[in-house]
Amino acid sequence: MPQTSLPPSQEGVTKQVKLWLETIVVGLNLCPFAKRELVKDRIRFFVSAATNEEMLLSDLEAELERLDRDTSIETTLIIHPQVLADFFDYQQFLIWAGQVLKRMGFRGVFQIASFHPDYQFLNSLKQAPGNYTNRSPYPMLHLLREDSLANAIANYPDTRKIPERNIAHLESLGHEQLHALFSTVGQHSETP
Repeated sequence: MPQTSLPPSQEGVTKQVKLWLETIVVGLNLCPFAKRELVKDRIRFFVSAATNEEMLLSDLEAELERLDRDTSIETTLIIHPQVLADFFDYQQFLIWAGQVLKRMGFRGVFQIASFHPDYQFLNSLKQAPGNYTNRSPYPMLHLLREDSLANAIANYPDTRKIPERNIAHLESLGHEQLHALFSTVGQHSETP
């Protein structure tokens, strides 16, 4: 009898994503704004039980409404381990997510950032170290408050250089160290 794998537990997924956030995002200073919100416990970790795009769109709508109502939440990570494992499908979904943002009247209020285990920037090789700036243990939608983002950018020097700096930093680590780091947070990473 074939064995089916059970979906990961919400608690296990949340723990793994928090470890990724602490070790990779904050630990490597990929986002200079993340540590403050993590320390203040103002990040909502929502593990979606969605198994298809329609369910995930519904979760996205609910989380946007929650973020709009609850100012104690600075940012939300919608983690969806059971849907959009394929990066191409995930990219297509981001178009729909943008349409939801617009339809709900939240364009200019919230922004959606993207993280995926197989994230790949346009015109980059799959194993390029720079892709790891947006790689995560599970596919995720990151909901950000635009006003908070604008304020953070206004008070941080040269934010336009953050992506360049991150890519250069990850390239300096090399494939072996990247693989080791991402393995510690339970994520498979490509080796050359």
